Amino acid sequence: MTTTRFAPSPTGYLHIGNLRTALFNWVIARKAGGTFILRLDDTDPERSKPEFADQIKRDLEWLGLTWDRVETQSSRLDRYNAAADELRTPGRFYECFETPTELDLKRKKQLNMRKPPVYDRSALSLSDGEKDALRAERSGHWRFKLNHERIEWNDGILGDLSIDAASVSDPVLIRGDGQFLYTLASVCDDVDFGITNVVRGSDHVTNTATQIQIIEALGGAVPTFAHHSLLTGPQGEGLSKRLGTLALKDLREQGVEPMALLSHLARLGSSEPVELRQNMADLIDGFDLSRFGSAPTKFDVADLGALSAKLLHYMDISRVQGDLDALEIPTELATPFWEMARENIETRADLAGLWALCRDGVEPLIDTEDIDFISKSMNLLPANPRSDTSWKEWTTAVKEATGRKGKGLFMPLRKALTGMSHGPDMSKLLPLLQNIGGR
Repeated sequence: MTTTRFAPSPTGYLHIGNLRTALFNWVIARKAGGTFILRLDDTDPERSKPEFADQIKRDLEWLGLTWDRVETQSSRLDRYNAAADELRTPGRFYECFETPTELDLKRKKQLNMRKPPVYDRSALSLSDGEKDALRAERSGHWRFKLNHERIEWNDGILGDLSIDAASVSDPVLIRGDGQFLYTLASVCDDVDFGITNVVRGSDHVTNTATQIQIIEALGGAVPTFAHHSLLTGPQGEGLSKRLGTLALKDLREQGVEPMALLSHLARLGSSEPVELRQNMADLIDGFDLSRFGSAPTKFDVADLGALSAKLLHYMDISRVQGDLDALEIPTELATPFWEMARENIETRADLAGLWALCRDGVEPLIDTEDIDFISKSMNLLPANPRSDTSWKEWTTAVKEATGRKGKGLFMPLRKALTGMSHGPDMSKLLPLLQNIGGR
């Protein structure tokens, strides 16, 4: 069975880059009728916070990216210890004692000698006595010993990849303070949970190479990997510095529609144009991982506003009924109100202003030269209940009575009724106006 996972760290809020990874893995699982796991990488006890974990779940639920089960790495520390012991036995795991300063000096020396800054494995030559002496001074960290051979795999987006393990430092899997790092914990989870497909950013390619060897050393099955392009700003600038302004909770507060956001990310960076999807089934059917490329992908948050508005313009009333109920719009007015409002809003929050206009009216906006004209016109206004033909009937009567026509007829009437020079179709709005000068 196809099994995928989304593995955020609950050390902050989900942002647009996280979502892209979550969406791809979710769609792959759902398209295959498989399992989607939400895995919280919470092995950092100081930075991992329950409030961040809760917000991650709320964000995914808002988007409809439901999971089949939740796993937490903090509950699996015994398993990671067992895996570490399993790697020590054949000599694939070894203890090192260099400080960060010492490692930095080694890297600088290698670069000065025009050599790749790869860990020199000097810890492997330490005697037992030397290790004991170093342990008395400092805590050791543990590295995985890579087999120096080419690591090859067929990437679902990047195609055939090959990395020479000799060009990569043996990865640190346990820090000096005993904390398990991402690589070991993630590999154990992928093996134990039967993960079949992993989609993540292209900045993880080297990690994937080392993880393949660790998976094999633990006797696990290597998943199918795919690495999507990284997002940039609209001018190609790095997006990482702006991610704090692109938190999903903030986009939600700004009124971005979930399906607009998902539709955008399900095609962004692919060879296919962005198409608005009305539901998850259509989104899944239209998704094809093989259509995505490796080039950095430009993302402009302004695009989401336009997509959200377009989605609302075609949305069925059933999907906004909760918003209408919250505004206490009478049942008999709900449908005509939505038919009028949906083409004139950017976000759902705009509904409140339109309903206030319909329910309470506004201060008329009347130019000095139109005062007499509006006075005569209001005397001709049809009384409630008004229909969708009332606007035409009224403007025809006013035209005959005053001789005005075109913009000189319609604009002063709109401004007097709505306080605005532009807005909804007046034939749809007029029947909804409850308070027009007592009429």
